Formats: sequence, structure tokens, C-alpha cells
Amino acid sequence: MDTFTALSVIALAALIHASFQLGVSTITLLSSHGAGKKVAAGKISRLVGSFLAGTITVTTFLVFALLYFTTTLELWQKPNSLWTAISGALAALGIAVWIFYYRRGTGTPLWIPRAFARFLTARVRSTSLSVEAFSLGLTTVIAELPFMITPMITATLALAFLPADLQVLGAFGYVAVASLGIIVVAVLIGGGHNISHIQRWREANKHFLQFAAGTGLVVLAFYLYVNQVVAVAAAGAGIQ
Repeated sequence: MDTFTALSVIALAALIHASFQLGVSTITLLSSHGAGKKVAAGKISRLVGSFLAGTITVTTFLVFALLYFTTTLELWQKPNSLWTAISGALAALGIAVWIFYYRRGTGTPLWIPRAFARFLTARVRSTSLSVEAFSLGLTTVIAELPFMITPMITATLALAFLPADLQVLGAFGYVAVASLGIIVVAVLIGGGHNISHIQRWREANKHFLQFAAGTGLVVLAFYLYVNQVVAVAAAGAGIQ
């Protein structure tokens, strides 16, 4: 995998990661709950900032931990069977996103079990301190790992192909892009935008976001399979 291909894989994986909505749903719920309780705007901004810090912290930790294991175990040099498995997992995940990432009906209810949704709502309602909001940010990232982990692993495998001096920059770049959705919502909330307007936009565009995320996963799967399985096999067979 050359540098351009690696960077394109990292960028697409990060954009797919950014399209997942549990963190955005939680941060909007946190803000609307604070507004409903007449909490001061400054305190809501602090809670939102702490939540954002929690999500970025755990995402950064996971990316660098995966990159460490990838480079230490030299997984990126494994046979084509690894890339076949990764491509298959990405394609299957894309189909899963198309089918059931959002639940049927109005609003923006996600795939998470209803018991966990109730737990998360209760946590949001009881959050009044920055440290609690930070912990809530950690929780939402971990809860969405069933969807996030495969793009994250794909990105770290691609990062391993970069020169050593670019790997750290690439990892931080992945985290920045992956966190873009939550960052945008946090900035809008901090800027005084009405939460109901943000939520209406999310509801109106949820099917587009769902389709884009699923399609991105399938495209990434195909791109990897062609570049890391088909092309390598053809080169090994002497086909030009």
C-alpha cells in the first residue's frame, strides 16, 4: 500500500466514523435536558465541552492502542487473508448500517438496546458535573464500538504503511476527522443555536446519513479488496 492509498483509506474510515450518531444524540440530549432545567448557558457549554473531551480522549487512546498492536505484531504484513477478512467485515457492516442502524419510526432512535438507551438517558439526566459529562463521553464511544471498531482497525492498518514520522500525525488526523460530527454540534450549541433546530435537521437527514455511512463502508471494502488482495495477487502472478 503506497502513501496515497494509505491516506485515502484513513480519511474515508475517519469520515465513516464521524457519521455515526450515538455521540451526537447524547450531546444533544445533554444540552436539551440542561436547557429544560433552566441550567445556565455557561454551565451547559462546560458540560458539552467535557463530553467532547471524553469522546476525543477515548477515541485517541483506542487509535493509538490499535496502532501499537498493529505495528508491534506487524499485522499489516500478514497474508492477503487478513485483507480479505477486513474487506468482508467492512462490507457486512455497511449492509448492517443500511438495514438497522436507525430504528423504524419518527425521531432518531438508534440501534442500541432499549435497556441501554434508558440507562444512557438516566445518566444524562443525572449529569451535573464536568467529570460526569466526561465519563458520559467515554461511555458513548465504547457503546458504539460494534460499529466503530472495524473502520478504526482498518485505519490503523493503513497507518502502519506510512513512514514513522507520519504515523502520529495520521493518527491525530483520524481522531480529528472522526470527531468532526460531535465537534460541529458542540460548536453550534456553544454558539447559542436552538437544540430543536439541530434535532430537526438530524431527523430530516437521518436516511441520507445512514445511506452515506453504509455506502462508505461498502466502497472502502471494495477499495481495500482491489488494492490489497486483487492487485497483490496479480503482481505475485506476474500479471502487469
